Parts: sequence; structure tokens; C-alpha cells
Amino acid sequence: MTEQPTTQHSVPDEPTGRRGLSRRGLVGGGVAAAGLAAGAFAAGRATAADADPPARGRDAFAFRGPHQAGIVTPAQDRLHFAAFDVTTGSRAQLIALLKAWTEAADRMTRGLPAGEVGPTEGASVLPPDDTGEAIDLPASGLTITFGFGPTLFRDADGRDRFGLAGRQPDALRTLPHFPGDLLDPERSHGDLCVQACADDPQVAVHAIRNLARIGFGTVAVRWSQLGFGRTSTTSTSQSTPRNLFGFKDGTANVKAEEPEALDDHIWVGADDGDATSSWLTGGSYLVTRRINMTIEVWDRQPLGDQEAFVGRTKGSGAPLSGGDEFTEPDFSMPGSDGPVIPRDSHVRVVHPDFNGGARMLRRGYNFVDGSDPLGGLNAGLFFIAFVRDPDTHFIPIQNKMAKSDAMMEYLKVTGSALFAVPPGIAEGEYVGQALFEA
Repeated sequence: MTEQPTTQHSVPDEPTGRRGLSRRGLVGGGVAAAGLAAGAFAAGRATAADADPPARGRDAFAFRGPHQAGIVTPAQDRLHFAAFDVTTGSRAQLIALLKAWTEAADRMTRGLPAGEVGPTEGASVLPPDDTGEAIDLPASGLTITFGFGPTLFRDADGRDRFGLAGRQPDALRTLPHFPGDLLDPERSHGDLCVQACADDPQVAVHAIRNLARIGFGTVAVRWSQLGFGRTSTTSTSQSTPRNLFGFKDGTANVKAEEPEALDDHIWVGADDGDATSSWLTGGSYLVTRRINMTIEVWDRQPLGDQEAFVGRTKGSGAPLSGGDEFTEPDFSMPGSDGPVIPRDSHVRVVHPDFNGGARMLRRGYNFVDGSDPLGGLNAGLFFIAFVRDPDTHFIPIQNKMAKSDAMMEYLKVTGSALFAVPPGIAEGEYVGQALFEA
């Protein structure tokens, strides 16, 4: 929930990719089979804002390119994120999995089945190589993004698991335990991660389900998270969404149309780190934080207090210093009792002006996972951010937020993880190839 400086841009053309490809006709038709998780996820489908592409309106984004899709791609409405533990000790088996995942992801993002045979055309005595719940559904803007956790390089005892320890970037390590964190180990960390985003929830669920199926015996799901309703904009073509507190979120997020800002704050540069981490050039770091919101307590706060905690008006999203949503906050404007934007407001605490100019690209999602044992909503923000260096662009900001942000009284961080996201995948390559074969 990090505030970024505001920049106005013209609206670009829709990102290019392979369009018009549908699973209908490719696998012989049939009725989509909705599993319990997918069915529950689909039940909460929401209507996109007028400024956004309609659901299923974006058919396919290219999987291969200089950067992985799912970072600067216009944020889709639905998320299925999963972290995996590698259960094999074989480097060869790990590489084979990454090759299989790359091919399956390439196919699914084009609207094809995960395997070449498909869910209905194989031998009756063998399991299908696609689970079938996405039959008849288009690609729905699906993007699949892969990341590597610090424990892929060294385990908790410092053991080099796959001969990769010498290539672990200094910045890739377990995030510190920030003040106020209430971390659940079963919702934190992981050797590998996969972020699947789509305009259709069943398409996102299908992607993770099939990658987990392909990985059986080599990896096991450590934790996963479903998300709905993006909480930030990654393109100027998108309207600003609202989080579960009812406030507009991500007004000034880094956008795809800011190439200089992306180079400065998101993409790992060739001069970052040393030769051992050159495989990450053109990639990024992915931070996840599962942030539970104390919804019922927040809902009982006066409107004026809510706006003071955030530093923006609840209606228009304008800063309390005036203007509209995209007006830069005036932190020096006096109010009746100190600055009109309080010093402990979220906007001020995390603003780049007070954090060495650091910015990040956020792709977070709302979540509601039923009710907790006390009957309150188990709900909040699944925070996702991409940064060039977590040591400069995330950890200091999170420390400040944990210690002095007024909103922290209404937040509980229950999960945390950091992953290195390799650069894009060229034709004939597999994800992370430069790490294993350089």
C-alpha cells in the first residue's frame, strides 16, 4: 500500500501479443469443470471499471520477451499465487521441471491446454495432460510469472542445495521480521513462486493447478493465495481501484509507460551486484506480504479519522491538501492542528520524498478467505511489489511504515516472502536458464 509520486502520461496502445486464440475447438469442446476453489473464486466476479478492458476482453499477452509478463502488464482482475518447496535433491530434475513449466506456461498464456494432447483427446487409460476446467475459455489476459526464493540457493543450514550458492545475489535473502509482524511460517517464504493473473478467475486457477500437477514429485505447494480486485494500476490505461478499506489505492504507482522509472526502480541493472548475479540482469525482485485488515474495527472509525490515517479523501482520492486524485500532496500545508496531511498518515510515511526517492511497482490484490475463529472477516490485501533492490526500495520503507504509519493499527502482516524474478524468456529458452547454464 505504498504511495508513489504522480506522473501523467498518454494512454498507450494495448500491449502486443497473440490474440484471438481460444481453448474452444482446440480440445474438442465440452463443459468447463469448476473445482471447489475455482467455483468459489468465480462466484465473486466483479464488473471492471469503464476505463478498463472488459472481462475476457484481453485475450493473450506474449509469454516470451525481454522481461517476464505479469510485471508491467496492465494488472488483471484476478490472481492465483503459489509458493513451492522443491522436494527433490536433483539439479537435473529441477531443470527438467523449469523446462516443463516454461512450455506449459507458454501454451496456457496463448489459450492452449497445458499439454500437447489436451484434456479430452488422450488415451482413456492415461491421465489427461490438462485438467480441463478451462475448456471453452479464452486466454483471458493470462500472465504467468516465475520467481526463485533464497532457499533455492541455500537451505536454512546454509547448505548449497543445487550448486547455486555462488550465484545467489546478496539482496536475495529472507526478509527481516518487521515490527508488528505476526508471520505464519505456513504462509511465508518458498523455494519457487508462480504468479498467475487473468481476467477470469478460473483461468488463473487452472494455470496454477496444472503447474502443480506437472511438478508432482519434484515440488510441493507450500502456500497459495487467491486474489480478486486489483489494488493498483500498472498502466495509465487503467482506472484507480479501491482496497477493502474503501480508499483508492495505487494512484501514483510506477506505470508501464515510464521506461526511465522502470529502469531506475524496477529492473535489475547490469551493474547491480557482481558477476555472480549477472543472470538476474533485466529481472526484478518480487516482495509478497499477506496483510490482514481488521475490517470490523476500521468500519467503526469516523470518516475524518479514516481520511487522516490515509492522507487522502475517501471519495475522490485527492490528497487532504486539495486538488484531485492526481494532485501531488502538499505536506507543508498547515491545518488546525499540525499539517493538514498528518505526519503519521500513510501517504506521508511511504512517499518517495521521505524515502530517498525510492519507488516500487505494485500488483496487489484484495482477498477474503472466509471468517476467522472470532467471526471476523479473514480479509485484507495480498501485497505484491516489484523492485530493483529490496535493500533500498522496500526494507527501509517497510521499517518506517511498521514503526510510524497510523494505518498499522488496523493491519496484521501474516505472511512474507522475497523472490528473485529472472528476466524474460527468449524462444528456445526456459525460465532461469542463465542461472543454471552460464
